[in-house]
Amino acid sequence: MSKSRIYWTLQIIGWTALMMYEFVIYTAEYGFDLEYFLLSVANIFLAIGLTHVYRLIVRRWNWSTLPLPRLAFRVIVSVIILGAIMSMVNIRLDHDTIAYNLANQPFAFWGYISAWCKNMLTWVLAYTVYHYVEQTRLTELEKIMLKTSMREAEAKVLRSQLNPHFTFNALNSIRALVSEDPTKAQLSITQLSNILRNSLLADRRKTVELREELKTVEDYLELEKVRYEERLNYKIKADPPTLYWQVPPMMLQTLVENGIKHGVSKLPRGGRLTVESSLQNNELMICIKNTGTLGNTDSGGVGLLNTAERLSILYGKEASFRIYQEEDNIVCSEIIIPMLSDGLMRYNGQVPERNQV
Repeated sequence: MSKSRIYWTLQIIGWTALMMYEFVIYTAEYGFDLEYFLLSVANIFLAIGLTHVYRLIVRRWNWSTLPLPRLAFRVIVSVIILGAIMSMVNIRLDHDTIAYNLANQPFAFWGYISAWCKNMLTWVLAYTVYHYVEQTRLTELEKIMLKTSMREAEAKVLRSQLNPHFTFNALNSIRALVSEDPTKAQLSITQLSNILRNSLLADRRKTVELREELKTVEDYLELEKVRYEERLNYKIKADPPTLYWQVPPMMLQTLVENGIKHGVSKLPRGGRLTVESSLQNNELMICIKNTGTLGNTDSGGVGLLNTAERLSILYGKEASFRIYQEEDNIVCSEIIIPMLSDGLMRYNGQVPERNQV
């Protein structure tokens, strides 16, 4: 049932029940009176009409968005006006009648007016409080949705900054291979195509399975190996239970690129890079180690800052990222990601371990 139908149903049932209750009490004490019955029916329509006008005013001028003191003042004034109108319809308010009532039965006179004000106050408070709470809930929901959309937009911007920066170098390396080793050149073109495709798809997906990300990393390392040749050695080792763990797309490739750019490439004899994944306390731990020193690593670079920011957006405080000097000549980038997938054990028992020396 829609809110509008609920509102009108409660309006009709509520005011009818109140007026008929008073009519039954009157009939039990004084007997049936057709005029009083018709007045009760008229009061039903009048009460529904007056309270509906109040509802329209509340919605038209957005009273529910007002500060509580200003809203309370409007509610009190509205109750007095509504109660006065109902009283004017039910008792004569000419000069003689008012003078007589005030002189002979003042408590009954003011009690009658206050009774109508009390009835109106009950309705006004019920509706205003409901509308105020509902508006507050909707406002909070809008804030949450806005915050979520902003974080999603921020995440998309961060992902868009992760496109490979090595494209031109890779193309130059492939061009040199075309005449020297056409078969390897074709394979390199396929690998570059896979990386670029995954980079484009990163804008559409929040996470991917780790095995897919590792394939992108392997294609990237193979292309870099064409460029650095014997100066670059790498190893990828992933525990089988981690293969279906959900990770941000192109995140590992960014860290691997950082390790080569600021570590291996700066050494005359090159170096070694390893990528390992394992489960620690029901969390995914990924370690990317490269030859070099932390002083030569651009720890404030866009890629590393984006990694920490993306993890925070996707997983909150449960995820973490840090880069540190593990040994004298080894820098480690460590990522910890909480579980985000129900299919973590869907592996075929093969342990993916890739070595290139």
